[in-house]
Amino acid sequence: MTANRHHIIRLEFSSAFEMLDFVQVVSDHLARSVGLDEDALHWVSVAIRESVINAIKHGNKSDASKHVFVEFESDSRDTQPALSIRVRDEGEGFDPETVANPLDPENLLKSSGRGIFLIRNFMDDVRLQRAPEGGMEIRMIKRVQPAPADGTLQA
Repeated sequence: MTANRHHIIRLEFSSAFEMLDFVQVVSDHLARSVGLDEDALHWVSVAIRESVINAIKHGNKSDASKHVFVEFESDSRDTQPALSIRVRDEGEGFDPETVANPLDPENLLKSSGRGIFLIRNFMDDVRLQRAPEGGMEIRMIKRVQPAPADGTLQA
């Protein structure tokens, strides 16, 4: 059973892929603290890595003078505990409506373009928008799924 807690953790770092593991440690710790199971924890891990990689590579164009901002908010006080994640870059941004569908036949063999698709499938709520502070941001939420009333395991 998780304790009823609410945490906000903010990270800011230069556009360096070496920071991925640190972000991962923070994400895993908070995901466990709200009660996400190992399967959900794995998918949150993939989503956070994809979003930070996108911020570094596509948003900030790997420019070490630009920063990535990651904010985690964990809340286990609600009836359905959740982990909220916000990742923001300092890039020019893009129109989320123009992101190509990687499942379209013309995109199947492309080496990129799957990150946002995967994130949308792994998380419960995903919003992409230009950040008021500048750059692009993605906001993601993963909710703890309640255990079945009869005590059986879910597939």
